Amino acid sequence: MTMAPERRTDGGGMIGLVAAIGSVAAVGLGFSITLPLLALTLEDRGISSTWIGLNTATWGLAAIAITPFVSKLAARIGTAQLLALAILVLAATLPLFFLSPFWVWFVLRLVAGAAVTITFVLSEFWISSAAPPARRGVVMGVYASVLSGGFALGPVILSLTGTQGLFPFALGSVVLTLGIIPVLCGLRVAPKLDRREKHSFGRFLFLAPAATGAALLFGTIETGAFSLLPIYGQRVGHTREMVILLGIGVTIGNILLQMPMGMLSDRMNRRTLLMIIAAFGIVGAAILPLVAASFWPLMIALAIWGGVIGSLYTVGLAHLGSRFRGSDLAAANAAFVFCYSLGGLVGPATLGVAMDIWNPHGFAAGLGLFFGAYLLMLIIRMGRARRAQNLP
Repeated sequence: MTMAPERRTDGGGMIGLVAAIGSVAAVGLGFSITLPLLALTLEDRGISSTWIGLNTATWGLAAIAITPFVSKLAARIGTAQLLALAILVLAATLPLFFLSPFWVWFVLRLVAGAAVTITFVLSEFWISSAAPPARRGVVMGVYASVLSGGFALGPVILSLTGTQGLFPFALGSVVLTLGIIPVLCGLRVAPKLDRREKHSFGRFLFLAPAATGAALLFGTIETGAFSLLPIYGQRVGHTREMVILLGIGVTIGNILLQMPMGMLSDRMNRRTLLMIIAAFGIVGAAILPLVAASFWPLMIALAIWGGVIGSLYTVGLAHLGSRFRGSDLAAANAAFVFCYSLGGLVGPATLGVAMDIWNPHGFAAGLGLFFGAYLLMLIIRMGRARRAQNLP
């Protein structure tokens, strides 16, 4: 599945970028309202953190199932049309969570997880298509920063609305629905997908493991942290009103550092930079239990840590872009999103179990283990590459 050749003016390209980035910003905002709200609602209903993690992981299961078919669906329905439909489906499911018993939540997570995946896959395809090739890294930095901004605003909104009752669920649904407005504005410049060509993304899962591994790790950390960080905050002694704000600590540095980290990745070996980020992730995970009981030190630590590890996604995409072009890049990007989704399946469930085993600091220990595994993989890969270069 490849992007059909397009002819657009610079204005059309700009409209496309604004449409794609604007829609994903609304989805990011709605998603950042949804994840902590759902976790705290289940906590109020007496559900254990293990079951909360397993239920949250259903997002990843849905994403893994839908990713191979997104391009085919978009080819039949239209990129912008499918994107708008996915946003509306996601918005419609949110109030149903509040109204449903826990066992129904697994079905709702599957539906909402598939919708979220479609929005991110199509938005990134659209951004890649509309971005000038010479400025793709800068555009991806803007994209990541805007998305992080949406994630940061979600906890602020929850702190104002509270997490009790139907209202915050309804508000999240309204925010998500607003995401179709930029999509409709960019309808005429949306990229087309050619149904006549078929390219599987499966073989790209292992061709650039530094990039796909970064997506896997980032999906694990982001989904797990956003869903369980409020619970971790409560268990170390912070109030409900304060723990909702912890998500801001993770994302505020992410907003500020995406473009600088993207520019840095253009000036040094990206595998080396990813190694540095992973090592920093281990250090940050080790520091969390030391500062967790004090709110502002915890917020500062989360801001610095979140800003650096958030660049896993940006640098991973940049590394992927340096390896592939054209239809290969489209297939590789699908593999990248697939790995991110797989992380969303693994992360919340594993961190939930870790918190039950070592309450509450199993959360930080689990994060450190994930970063350590990725760092070990990079060290092995780079060692093999050096040995291969030294062969006669």
